[in-house]
Amino acid sequence: MPDIDTGDPHAVDRPANTNRWSVLIILCISVVLSMTTWFSATAVTPELKAAWQLSDSTVAWLTNGVQIGFVTGALLASLVNLPDIIRLNRLMAAASVLAAGVNVLLLLEPSPIGAIACRFATGMALAAVYPPAMKLVSTWFVRNRGFALGAVVGALTLGSSMPHLFRTITEHIDWQLVIGLSSAASLIAGLCFLLFAREGRYPFGKAVFDPRQIGRVLRDRDLFLVNVGYFGHMWELYAMWAWLLIFMRTAAEGTLPPNMASLITFVAIAAGLFGCVAGGLLSDRFGRTATTAGLMIVSGLCALLIGFAFSGPIWLTILIAIVWGMAIVGDSPLFSAAVTELADRDFVGTALSLQMGLGFALTVFVIWLMPHIAAWLGSWQWPFVILAPGPFIGAWAMMALRRSPAAVRLAGGRR
Repeated sequence: MPDIDTGDPHAVDRPANTNRWSVLIILCISVVLSMTTWFSATAVTPELKAAWQLSDSTVAWLTNGVQIGFVTGALLASLVNLPDIIRLNRLMAAASVLAAGVNVLLLLEPSPIGAIACRFATGMALAAVYPPAMKLVSTWFVRNRGFALGAVVGALTLGSSMPHLFRTITEHIDWQLVIGLSSAASLIAGLCFLLFAREGRYPFGKAVFDPRQIGRVLRDRDLFLVNVGYFGHMWELYAMWAWLLIFMRTAAEGTLPPNMASLITFVAIAAGLFGCVAGGLLSDRFGRTATTAGLMIVSGLCALLIGFAFSGPIWLTILIAIVWGMAIVGDSPLFSAAVTELADRDFVGTALSLQMGLGFALTVFVIWLMPHIAAWLGSWQWPFVILAPGPFIGAWAMMALRRSPAAVRLAGGRR
């Protein structure tokens, strides 16, 4: 998940920026509210599957539609340099309102193709919320930027988990209320963006996507290692977020009521908020590569262990899920930050867009693959094991980057 940061890493914060923390708080709250539409359909997957008589493949595409829409929207925005044409707060406000509108269309119970189209449009809209939010917060922070970016990614994580909380609260009410609540939250976010989101005193130059520069990006060994790390991270992240509810419902069957699986899923994904903040603070203090590698090793171990806990005490499964939720996303903002620190200024925009595009394309495949693995194995106990190689390979790539001479450019010398 990328940020669009092309600022001067050697600048220092000016004491006059006394309200940067209030801007960060408001921005994070707004991101939480807008991102509730990302997994609104995923949170009610069992209900939609029964009500609309959907196959497992179609259910997977309800999530994948958002992923593909996000990539499409982000690349198109980068191609036309939309954040430089429209002020960031207005762009994010309009996108939040659009996400609310297309999300609420699910209440009309369209055909499966229509529902997937709505999810695709939701993803396109959110592509004009998240990357601009990362750019906007960076205009307020130079020192403590790792923490600030981690807070915004944490807000995205919490927002993504909120539909599961809505489902827990409305367990005895129709699934439509989850969709309605997430759309209402996104509308409120649009108003907050419009009224309170202002750029800071450290604006950035343009960071556009130029297909002619792709070759230069691919030939850069250091960027290649960063991207391998990012791809390992993305191999795991969205598949875990998309299918943890089904896993927990199966694991807790006969032990806990169904709505508790939604609550556990909310807590596990929302725990990523603390992982993101911790990852940002650790990277500012100890460096990019050490922090990302450490978090990915923990995350990979959780992917391996949660299957073994499936038939054991439910508290152990829940504990592993929460630790996994913290570790799996804590490194997320650090990959794009590393690109901005390592890439030539002439093609940093292309490097970020390529990283994001390929990374999210990978999530589409893994989200589709998971239910097929579960069907082949006859159980949801073991499919998460296939996610473990991603973070382990990513950790190797980041430690290889740590040994590169160019790594001194990361985080002001904190590799």
